[in-house]
Amino acid sequence: MAALGAARCLFRSYSRVKNVQKSKHMLVKCGARTLCSGTQDTALSDDAKPQFTDPAVQDVLTRITGLDLQKVFRPIKQELKPPTYKLMTDEQLEQATELATEQAKKLLKMPPVLQERKPVNDVLSVDKILEGMDTAKYVFTDITYNIPHRERFIVVREPDGTLRKANWEERDRLIQVYFPKEGRKLTAPLIFKEENLKMVFSQDRHEDVLDLCLVQFEPDSSEYIRVHTATYEDLDKHGKYELLRSTRHFGGMAWYLLNARRVDGLLVDMLKKELLQDAVSLVSLFHMVHPHSESAQEAASQQATGTDLLKVYAQKESQRSGYIELALQAYEQMDAKSSAA
Repeated sequence: MAALGAARCLFRSYSRVKNVQKSKHMLVKCGARTLCSGTQDTALSDDAKPQFTDPAVQDVLTRITGLDLQKVFRPIKQELKPPTYKLMTDEQLEQATELATEQAKKLLKMPPVLQERKPVNDVLSVDKILEGMDTAKYVFTDITYNIPHRERFIVVREPDGTLRKANWEERDRLIQVYFPKEGRKLTAPLIFKEENLKMVFSQDRHEDVLDLCLVQFEPDSSEYIRVHTATYEDLDKHGKYELLRSTRHFGGMAWYLLNARRVDGLLVDMLKKELLQDAVSLVSLFHMVHPHSESAQEAASQQATGTDLLKVYAQKESQRSGYIELALQAYEQMDAKSSAA
Protein backbone atom coordinates (compact mmCIF):
# COMPACT_ATOMS: atom_id res chain seq x y z
CA MET A 1 0.00 0.00 0.00
CA ALA A 2 2.82 2.36 0.83
CA ALA A 3 4.40 1.74 -2.56
CA LEU A 4 1.04 2.33 -4.27
CA GLY A 5 0.59 5.61 -2.41
CA ALA A 6 4.05 6.77 -3.38
CA ALA A 7 3.41 5.87 -7.01
CA ARG A 8 0.18 7.90 -6.99
CA CYS A 9 2.08 10.86 -5.53
CA LEU A 10 4.70 10.58 -8.25
CA PHE A 11 1.95 10.58 -10.88
CA ARG A 12 0.33 13.67 -9.30
CA SER A 13 3.71 15.43 -9.30
CA TYR A 14 4.18 14.66 -12.97
CA SER A 15 0.68 15.99 -13.66
CA ARG A 16 1.66 19.25 -11.94
CA VAL A 17 4.61 19.51 -14.30
CA LYS A 18 2.31 19.17 -17.30
CA ASN A 19 -0.05 21.74 -15.85
CA VAL A 20 2.81 24.15 -15.36
CA GLN A 21 3.62 23.74 -19.05
CA LYS A 22 0.08 24.59 -20.08
CA SER A 23 -0.37 27.55 -17.78
CA LYS A 24 -0.61 30.92 -19.50
CA HIS A 25 1.25 32.69 -16.75
CA MET A 26 4.11 30.29 -16.19
CA LEU A 27 7.52 29.73 -17.69
CA VAL A 28 6.97 28.73 -21.29
CA LYS A 29 5.29 31.98 -22.31
CA CYS A 30 6.42 34.52 -19.75
CA GLY A 31 9.11 33.02 -17.59
CA ALA A 32 11.09 31.90 -20.62
CA ARG A 33 12.55 35.33 -20.78
CA THR A 34 13.73 35.18 -17.18
CA LEU A 35 14.96 31.60 -17.52
CA CYS A 36 16.77 31.70 -20.80
CA SER A 37 17.57 35.30 -21.71
CA GLY A 38 19.73 36.50 -18.88
CA THR A 39 22.03 37.98 -21.46
CA GLN A 40 19.52 40.76 -22.12
CA ASP A 41 19.33 42.07 -18.57
CA THR A 42 22.96 43.04 -18.14
CA ALA A 43 22.89 45.19 -21.26
CA LEU A 44 20.15 47.49 -20.00
CA SER A 45 22.45 49.51 -17.76
CA ASP A 46 24.83 50.30 -20.64
CA ASP A 47 22.38 51.58 -23.25
CA ALA A 48 24.56 54.59 -24.01
CA LYS A 49 27.64 52.45 -24.67
CA PRO A 50 28.08 51.18 -28.24
CA GLN A 51 27.23 47.50 -28.59
CA PHE A 52 28.90 44.85 -30.73
CA THR A 53 25.81 44.54 -32.93
CA ASP A 54 25.51 48.28 -33.66
CA PRO A 55 25.78 48.95 -37.42
CA ALA A 56 28.53 51.54 -36.92
CA VAL A 57 30.57 49.11 -34.82
CA GLN A 58 30.03 46.26 -37.28
CA ASP A 59 31.05 48.50 -40.17
CA VAL A 60 34.39 49.40 -38.56
CA LEU A 61 35.13 45.83 -37.45
CA THR A 62 34.33 44.51 -40.92
CA ARG A 63 36.67 47.03 -42.54
CA ILE A 64 39.63 46.25 -40.29
CA THR A 65 39.06 42.50 -40.66
CA GLY A 66 40.18 42.70 -44.28
CA LEU A 67 39.06 40.62 -47.25
CA ASP A 68 41.82 38.32 -48.50
CA LEU A 69 40.17 35.91 -50.95
CA GLN A 70 43.24 33.66 -50.98
CA LYS A 71 42.94 33.19 -47.22
CA VAL A 72 39.15 32.91 -47.09
CA PHE A 73 39.08 30.22 -49.79
CA ARG A 74 42.31 28.48 -48.83
CA PRO A 75 42.30 24.67 -49.19
CA ILE A 76 40.98 22.70 -46.24
CA LYS A 77 41.40 19.04 -45.33
CA GLN A 78 38.70 17.10 -47.14
CA GLU A 79 38.16 14.27 -49.56
CA LEU A 80 40.29 14.82 -52.67
CA LYS A 81 38.37 15.41 -55.87
CA PRO A 82 39.66 16.11 -59.39
CA PRO A 83 40.09 19.86 -59.99
CA THR A 84 37.73 21.67 -62.35
CA TYR A 85 39.15 24.01 -64.99
CA LYS A 86 37.12 26.63 -66.82
CA LEU A 87 38.02 28.87 -69.73
CA MET A 88 36.65 32.37 -69.12
CA THR A 89 36.61 35.68 -70.88
CA ASP A 90 37.77 38.76 -68.97
CA GLU A 91 34.13 39.67 -68.32
CA GLN A 92 33.31 36.19 -66.98
CA LEU A 93 36.41 36.28 -64.78
CA GLU A 94 35.33 39.62 -63.36
CA GLN A 95 31.84 38.26 -62.62
CA ALA A 96 33.31 35.16 -60.96
CA THR A 97 35.55 37.37 -58.81
CA GLU A 98 32.59 39.50 -57.74
CA LEU A 99 30.64 36.33 -56.85
CA ALA A 100 33.59 35.01 -54.84
CA THR A 101 33.83 38.36 -53.02
CA GLU A 102 30.16 38.18 -52.01
CA GLN A 103 30.59 34.61 -50.80
CA ALA A 104 33.68 35.65 -48.84
CA LYS A 105 31.74 38.43 -47.10
CA LYS A 106 29.16 35.86 -45.95
CA LEU A 107 31.90 33.56 -44.68
CA LEU A 108 33.42 36.47 -42.75
CA LYS A 109 30.20 37.25 -40.89
CA MET A 110 31.23 37.68 -37.26
CA PRO A 111 29.89 35.31 -34.56
CA PRO A 112 27.80 36.97 -31.82
CA VAL A 113 29.40 38.46 -28.72
CA LEU A 114 27.08 38.09 -25.70
CA GLN A 115 27.17 38.48 -21.95
CA GLU A 116 27.40 35.26 -19.97
CA ARG A 117 23.99 33.78 -19.21
CA LYS A 118 22.79 33.83 -15.63
CA PRO A 119 22.71 30.56 -13.64
CA VAL A 120 19.40 28.73 -13.31
CA ASN A 121 18.61 27.80 -9.69
CA ASP A 122 14.81 27.79 -9.66
CA VAL A 123 13.07 25.17 -7.48
CA LEU A 124 9.44 24.45 -8.45
CA SER A 125 8.47 22.18 -5.58
CA VAL A 126 9.86 19.92 -2.84
CA ASP A 127 7.93 16.67 -2.29
CA LYS A 128 9.49 14.91 0.68
CA ILE A 129 7.17 11.92 0.22
CA LEU A 130 9.21 11.03 -2.89
CA GLU A 131 12.53 11.14 -1.08
CA GLY A 132 14.41 7.87 -1.45
CA MET A 133 12.07 6.46 -4.11
CA ASP A 134 15.00 6.14 -6.50
CA THR A 135 18.71 6.89 -6.65
CA ALA A 136 18.57 8.42 -10.13
CA LYS A 137 17.27 11.76 -11.36
CA TYR A 138 14.21 11.95 -13.60
CA VAL A 139 14.28 14.53 -16.40
CA PHE A 140 11.12 15.76 -18.16
CA THR A 141 11.71 17.49 -21.50
CA ASP A 142 9.28 19.18 -23.84
CA ILE A 143 10.30 17.85 -27.28
CA THR A 144 7.74 19.81 -29.31
CA TYR A 145 9.45 20.77 -32.58
CA ASN A 146 8.13 24.30 -33.03
CA ILE A 147 9.41 25.62 -29.67
CA PRO A 148 12.70 27.60 -29.66
CA HIS A 149 15.33 25.76 -27.64
CA ARG A 150 15.76 28.73 -25.32
CA GLU A 151 12.07 28.52 -24.35
CA ARG A 152 11.93 24.73 -24.14
CA PHE A 153 10.64 23.55 -20.73
CA ILE A 154 12.99 21.08 -19.02
CA VAL A 155 12.72 20.07 -15.36
CA VAL A 156 14.58 17.62 -13.14
CA ARG A 157 13.22 15.51 -10.27
CA GLU A 158 15.98 14.94 -7.71
CA PRO A 159 16.15 11.73 -5.60
CA ASP A 160 15.30 13.83 -2.52
CA GLY A 161 11.94 14.85 -4.06
CA THR A 162 13.00 18.32 -5.28
CA LEU A 163 11.54 19.38 -8.62
CA ARG A 164 13.66 22.10 -10.25
CA LYS A 165 14.43 23.65 -13.60
CA ALA A 166 17.35 22.09 -15.44
CA ASN A 167 20.59 24.08 -15.28
CA TRP A 168 22.34 25.24 -18.44
CA GLU A 169 24.68 22.27 -18.69
CA GLU A 170 21.75 19.86 -18.43
CA ARG A 171 19.71 21.84 -20.94
CA ASP A 172 22.50 21.88 -23.52
CA ARG A 173 23.10 18.15 -23.13
CA LEU A 174 19.41 17.16 -23.35
CA ILE A 175 18.71 19.43 -26.31
CA GLN A 176 21.66 17.82 -28.09
CA VAL A 177 20.18 14.38 -27.33
CA TYR A 178 16.74 15.17 -28.79
CA PHE A 179 17.80 17.72 -31.43
CA PRO A 180 21.38 16.83 -32.45
CA LYS A 181 23.47 19.64 -33.90
CA GLU A 182 25.98 18.51 -36.49
CA GLY A 183 29.52 18.49 -35.13
CA ARG A 184 28.52 19.02 -31.48
CA LYS A 185 29.45 16.36 -28.92
CA LEU A 186 27.57 15.46 -25.74
CA THR A 187 30.86 15.81 -23.88
CA ALA A 188 33.16 18.69 -24.77
CA PRO A 189 36.34 17.60 -26.60
CA LEU A 190 39.50 17.46 -24.49
CA ILE A 191 41.07 20.14 -26.67
CA PHE A 192 39.24 22.76 -24.62
CA LYS A 193 41.09 21.87 -21.43
CA GLU A 194 43.52 24.62 -20.43
CA GLU A 195 46.65 22.46 -20.73
CA ASN A 196 45.63 21.26 -24.20
CA LEU A 197 44.79 24.76 -25.39
CA LYS A 198 48.36 25.87 -24.67
CA MET A 199 49.70 23.09 -26.88
CA VAL A 200 47.29 23.95 -29.71
CA PHE A 201 48.15 27.65 -29.44
CA SER A 202 51.84 26.81 -29.79
CA GLN A 203 50.94 25.31 -33.19
CA ASP A 204 49.21 28.55 -34.29
CA ARG A 205 45.83 26.80 -34.56
CA HIS A 206 43.85 29.57 -32.88
CA GLU A 207 41.33 29.75 -35.70
CA ASP A 208 40.66 26.00 -35.51
CA VAL A 209 39.97 26.32 -31.77
CA LEU A 210 37.49 29.14 -32.30
CA ASP A 211 35.74 27.34 -35.16
CA LEU A 212 35.29 24.23 -33.02
CA CYS A 213 34.16 26.34 -30.08
CA LEU A 214 31.37 27.87 -32.21
CA VAL A 215 30.01 24.40 -32.92
CA GLN A 216 30.39 22.94 -29.42
CA PHE A 217 29.13 25.73 -27.14
CA GLU A 218 26.34 28.29 -27.03
CA PRO A 219 27.67 31.87 -27.53
CA ASP A 220 26.59 33.00 -24.04
CA SER A 221 27.89 29.94 -22.18
CA SER A 222 30.75 30.24 -19.72
CA GLU A 223 32.88 27.75 -21.67
CA TYR A 224 32.44 29.65 -24.95
CA ILE A 225 33.52 32.88 -23.30
CA ARG A 226 36.43 31.19 -21.49
CA VAL A 227 37.84 29.66 -24.67
CA HIS A 228 37.51 32.89 -26.64
CA THR A 229 39.14 34.91 -23.86
CA ALA A 230 42.06 32.47 -23.62
CA THR A 231 42.53 32.57 -27.40
CA TYR A 232 42.48 36.37 -27.61
CA GLU A 233 44.85 36.69 -24.68
CA ASP A 234 47.37 34.34 -26.30
CA LEU A 235 47.17 36.17 -29.62
CA ASP A 236 47.68 39.53 -27.92
CA LYS A 237 50.52 38.23 -25.75
CA HIS A 238 52.50 36.93 -28.74
CA GLY A 239 51.36 39.54 -31.27
CA LYS A 240 49.93 36.92 -33.63
CA TYR A 241 47.04 39.06 -34.86
CA GLU A 242 47.68 38.06 -38.48
CA LEU A 243 46.39 34.55 -37.73
CA LEU A 244 42.84 35.91 -37.47
CA ARG A 245 43.01 38.65 -40.10
CA SER A 246 40.54 37.98 -42.94
CA THR A 247 38.67 35.47 -40.77
CA ARG A 248 35.29 35.80 -39.06
CA HIS A 249 36.99 35.91 -35.66
CA PHE A 250 39.09 39.06 -36.17
CA GLY A 251 36.24 41.45 -35.28
CA GLY A 252 35.54 39.62 -32.02
CA MET A 253 39.22 39.81 -31.04
CA ALA A 254 39.37 43.54 -31.83
CA TRP A 255 36.18 44.12 -29.82
CA TYR A 256 37.60 42.23 -26.84
CA LEU A 257 40.81 44.30 -26.89
CA LEU A 258 38.86 47.54 -27.32
CA ASN A 259 36.73 46.90 -24.26
CA ALA A 260 39.83 45.94 -22.28
CA ARG A 261 41.58 49.17 -23.45
CA ARG A 262 44.50 47.12 -24.75
CA VAL A 263 44.67 47.92 -28.47
CA ASP A 264 48.29 49.12 -28.52
CA GLY A 265 49.63 45.80 -29.77
CA LEU A 266 47.03 45.53 -32.54
CA LEU A 267 47.56 49.19 -33.49
CA VAL A 268 51.32 48.71 -33.74
CA ASP A 269 50.79 45.58 -35.86
CA MET A 270 48.61 47.55 -38.28
CA LEU A 271 51.23 50.28 -38.60
CA LYS A 272 53.96 47.69 -39.21
CA LYS A 273 51.91 46.31 -42.09
CA GLU A 274 51.20 49.84 -43.38
CA LEU A 275 47.47 49.50 -42.73
CA LEU A 276 47.11 53.14 -41.78
CA GLN A 277 43.40 53.43 -42.52
CA ASP A 278 42.70 50.34 -40.40
CA ALA A 279 44.67 51.92 -37.56
CA VAL A 280 42.64 55.13 -37.84
CA SER A 281 39.40 53.11 -37.85
CA LEU A 282 40.54 51.19 -34.76
CA VAL A 283 41.27 54.39 -32.83
CA SER A 284 37.95 55.91 -33.96
CA LEU A 285 36.14 52.86 -32.61
CA PHE A 286 38.13 53.08 -29.38
CA HIS A 287 36.82 56.62 -28.92
CA MET A 288 33.27 55.42 -29.59
CA VAL A 289 33.58 52.72 -26.93
CA HIS A 290 35.38 54.98 -24.44
CA PRO A 291 33.98 58.48 -25.11
CA HIS A 292 35.09 59.79 -21.70
CA SER A 293 38.74 58.84 -22.15
CA GLU A 294 41.28 61.64 -22.29
CA SER A 295 42.18 60.66 -25.84
CA ALA A 296 38.57 60.81 -27.05
CA GLN A 297 37.94 64.21 -25.49
CA GLU A 298 41.15 65.67 -26.90
CA ALA A 299 40.41 64.31 -30.36
CA ALA A 300 36.89 65.76 -30.23
CA SER A 301 38.18 69.20 -29.19
CA GLN A 302 40.72 69.20 -32.04
CA GLN A 303 38.37 67.49 -34.50
CA ALA A 304 41.35 65.30 -35.31
CA THR A 305 41.28 62.88 -38.25
CA GLY A 306 43.76 60.62 -40.02
CA THR A 307 47.30 60.67 -38.71
CA ASP A 308 46.43 63.51 -36.32
CA LEU A 309 43.93 61.17 -34.63
CA LEU A 310 46.65 58.56 -34.15
CA LYS A 311 48.99 61.18 -32.70
CA VAL A 312 46.37 62.23 -30.15
CA TYR A 313 45.85 58.62 -29.14
CA ALA A 314 49.59 58.04 -28.84
CA GLN A 315 50.04 61.09 -26.60
CA LYS A 316 47.01 60.64 -24.36
CA GLU A 317 46.29 56.91 -24.17
CA SER A 318 48.97 54.64 -25.62
CA GLN A 319 51.67 52.99 -23.55
CA ARG A 320 53.73 52.53 -26.72
CA SER A 321 53.53 56.12 -27.90
CA GLY A 322 57.17 56.23 -29.00
CA TYR A 323 56.79 53.48 -31.55
CA ILE A 324 53.49 54.84 -32.88
CA GLU A 325 54.95 58.32 -33.36
CA LEU A 326 58.04 56.93 -35.15
CA ALA A 327 55.86 54.82 -37.43
CA LEU A 328 53.73 57.86 -38.26
CA GLN A 329 56.82 59.96 -39.01
CA ALA A 330 58.10 57.28 -41.39
CA TYR A 331 54.69 57.10 -43.09
CA GLU A 332 54.51 60.90 -43.50
CA GLN A 333 58.01 60.99 -44.98
CA MET A 334 57.14 58.28 -47.49
CA ASP A 335 53.91 60.09 -48.35
CA ALA A 336 55.77 63.36 -48.89
CA LYS A 337 58.30 61.66 -51.19
CA SER A 338 55.57 60.01 -53.26
CA SER A 339 53.72 63.33 -53.54
CA ALA A 340 56.88 65.13 -54.67
CA ALA A 341 57.54 62.48 -57.30
